[in-house]
Amino acid sequence: MSRVLLLGAGLVAPPLVDYLVERGIWLTIACNNPERGEALLRGRPVGAVLDWAASDAEGLDRMVAHSDLVVSLLPASMHVEVAEACIHRRKHLVTTSYVSPEMRALDARAQKAGVVLLNELGVDPGIDHMSAMEVIHRAQRDGARVTSFRSYCGGIPAPEANDNPFGYKFSWSPVGVLRAATRPARFLEGGKLVERAAHELVREVHPLELPGVGTLEAYPNRDATDYLSLYGLDGIATMYRGTLRYPGWTETMQALRLLGLLENDPPVARHWDQLLAARLGLPDPSGLVSQLAAFLSLPPAAPVIERLRWLGLLSPRALPRHAPTVVEALAGLMQEELAYRPGERDLLVMQHRFELERGPRRERVVSSLVCFGESGGDSAMARTVGLPAAIGARLLLEGRFTTPGVHIPVLQGLYEPILAELATLGIALTETHEELVA
Repeated sequence: MSRVLLLGAGLVAPPLVDYLVERGIWLTIACNNPERGEALLRGRPVGAVLDWAASDAEGLDRMVAHSDLVVSLLPASMHVEVAEACIHRRKHLVTTSYVSPEMRALDARAQKAGVVLLNELGVDPGIDHMSAMEVIHRAQRDGARVTSFRSYCGGIPAPEANDNPFGYKFSWSPVGVLRAATRPARFLEGGKLVERAAHELVREVHPLELPGVGTLEAYPNRDATDYLSLYGLDGIATMYRGTLRYPGWTETMQALRLLGLLENDPPVARHWDQLLAARLGLPDPSGLVSQLAAFLSLPPAAPVIERLRWLGLLSPRALPRHAPTVVEALAGLMQEELAYRPGERDLLVMQHRFELERGPRRERVVSSLVCFGESGGDSAMARTVGLPAAIGARLLLEGRFTTPGVHIPVLQGLYEPILAELATLGIALTETHEELVA
């Protein structure tokens, strides 16, 4: 029986756990919340739960040594330490996080140890890479050239659950969502390199219509040019990766950023209205709304102001206890107010837009995924993050992918079997084709 070590027991873990244990894999769940781990096993005699803190390096080494493979659902900043332990013990690793420069630097050592460090195997990143490469490689085999590639993804409430002013509810790490709003973006548009700082992203917002969903807002995400060579698209005119949200999200994140609420500073007040007053240089919260509106160059009744009011930022509500930073305090508040209620569904939306050339002919290919969560069951986010990681882990355990080193799933030997199995589990993209007139 294969033995897998799962580090972390967060929101996306349930489908991964179910997939592995249902296929006869013994699972050790190591986390700082054993009750959560036990709940994931649901009384099945198919694994064990260990009370483990991420600071326990010796414990990590022992657990890795007694496993055949490690899946890390820890925060991305912790993956390198896990990867080091995997290289030392010659065990494969799967994560759902972006490859950091520190992780990339482990490539030579992983190759020498014969270890696969397979990262970016979730939904975004993950399914986005795999589904894009499927189309790109097929086009190249057919003699076509990709001239433009735009990719969008977002996890949002299903339309019937979209009932708060933010148009958002949390299906994954709240701190991760907020910190994503502080990152710059870089992409190619019509042959020109475009770079945008976090405060400039609001300038790049544009609408995107998805059938069955409606109009969403899109804005650029991270550095799309990182994937030019990985996707085999060097020389392409347009290379863009974007995030999808319901309208209004980006301008609200902009306001939170301007107010310093996305920073890692310790809180300077115990109540939200006092904290905002301090951010605006006011002696007390009286007159907070008018000063806030003036600071943001908005009318007092603007939707952004109303969202901040609805969240409780303009009230004497206490900050969450023990939050070490402002952004973590905000994440705690938003997790309380922007939570899914029992029975509500989330929605994962993804769309790739390709333009291809075959001699004089031009074609647009649109590949789309609309995946709803299960009412009373697993969320769409959990399924689309956890299942690719679980399938990838099984491929490594079965020796169906053995090339050592640091990888993301852009190789045919990875994406083809993973996408095929995801389709059997109800996660598949659909395509439309349109000939473009010159």
